[in-house]
Amino acid sequence: MKKTVVINVVGLTQRLIGEHTPFIEAFLKKGKSAYIHPVVPAVTCSVQSTYLTGKLPSEHGIVGNGWYFKDECEVKFWRQSNKLVQAEKIWEKLQKTDPNFTCANLFWWYNMYSTADFAVTPRPNYLADGRKIPDIYSHPAALRDTLQTELGQFPLFNFWGPKTSIKASKWIADAAIRTDQIHNPTLSLVYLPHLDYNLQRYGIDFKIIKKDLKEIDGVVQQLVEHFQKHDTNIILLSEYGITDVKNPVHLNRILRSKGFLAIRMERGLELLDAGASRAFAVADHQIAHVYLNDPSAKAEIKALLKTVSGVDKVLSDEAITAAGLNHERSGDLVLLADGNSWFTYYFWLDDARAPDYARMVDIHKKPGYDPVEMLTDPKDYLVMAKVGWKLLKKKLGFRTVLDIIPLDATLIKGSHGRVPEDKADYPILISSDTTADFKDEIEATDVFDIIEGHVTK
Repeated sequence: MKKTVVINVVGLTQRLIGEHTPFIEAFLKKGKSAYIHPVVPAVTCSVQSTYLTGKLPSEHGIVGNGWYFKDECEVKFWRQSNKLVQAEKIWEKLQKTDPNFTCANLFWWYNMYSTADFAVTPRPNYLADGRKIPDIYSHPAALRDTLQTELGQFPLFNFWGPKTSIKASKWIADAAIRTDQIHNPTLSLVYLPHLDYNLQRYGIDFKIIKKDLKEIDGVVQQLVEHFQKHDTNIILLSEYGITDVKNPVHLNRILRSKGFLAIRMERGLELLDAGASRAFAVADHQIAHVYLNDPSAKAEIKALLKTVSGVDKVLSDEAITAAGLNHERSGDLVLLADGNSWFTYYFWLDDARAPDYARMVDIHKKPGYDPVEMLTDPKDYLVMAKVGWKLLKKKLGFRTVLDIIPLDATLIKGSHGRVPEDKADYPILISSDTTADFKDEIEATDVFDIIEGHVTK
């Protein structure tokens, strides 16, 4: 088998490759490339699972970054067990072919309790006093200590939240190289999230994102040059392209206005009660799953949502099947935003009654994806002083919360999840092997076979 590395440069598209990414541009010109027709939804967990199984969400079951767990009556995002992926993964197929094959998964999602030989993934420690301590989970367990001893503590707060920076992707790249040096896996999967951040904050504004492009170009160069020394097939790819948006759509507020949403009051604040709601939406970038606890309202809700400005498509029944989303985890209706819009999880009507987690970085409590977690209030010039004071209080043992996230969804300028109109915004695959057998445009499910072909060539 041929040593292979797959470097997942999140958000990379043909539109972004150019003067600010000289190394990636040179790699593109020397290699062979293809546009990837995005899977729906074009979001992290669904796309990665499609790449690694060669199946659509209807088969592997990952219908978004989160969904409604019907048996628990709870919406859950960013789960980590690989057992949630209901299809054979590429490393499992290759392990059957050659007992000497090994795979290292560096930060691709659903990376706990998998059959991959080596795994590293973010896993904070949540302490009883409310503190969140950056940490990772690894297999084998000793790899965690080796990496953090040599590379320093994983920079969790640079991986997600208002402080996101190149430090997280650089740490992951360093960890991939160190894991390769220690274990020499046949296949390495490396996740570099850096472009995800400012593209969602600011959209495709090269005056701002040129710095991010240069930074990720340097990290990619570091990885490629390492693996080139070890006679490795190299694949650069991305999961989706981020496009400009300006219209946040609050689906749950619309459902609430018509009496479909159930709300609980706790300490004067509102919580979405999914199990008691006749219908509610699980928003995930530019896609939303609408779940019905009252199936008799389906026609009425479908007609209502079709009238909402920013909603491009309302899928049901056969249309959900045609989209490759006919799985028990999917909503009874699936909504796609138009090109200028994205869906929020917001359900409160008065910011004074918003739940406490709304103003915090809390990816597990929120019943939907919240990109505003990457921002602080641009009008609050004292926000960093407030953060410093709150962190000092935590260190002194006092309970406090980092309630610094604004409730203004219009701050978000870029999103993804639907199929863009322009191929320049499609995800891209670039191979160092110019003889690799794939067309100029491929389906997301084809990535599995392309990776397999690079390993078995």
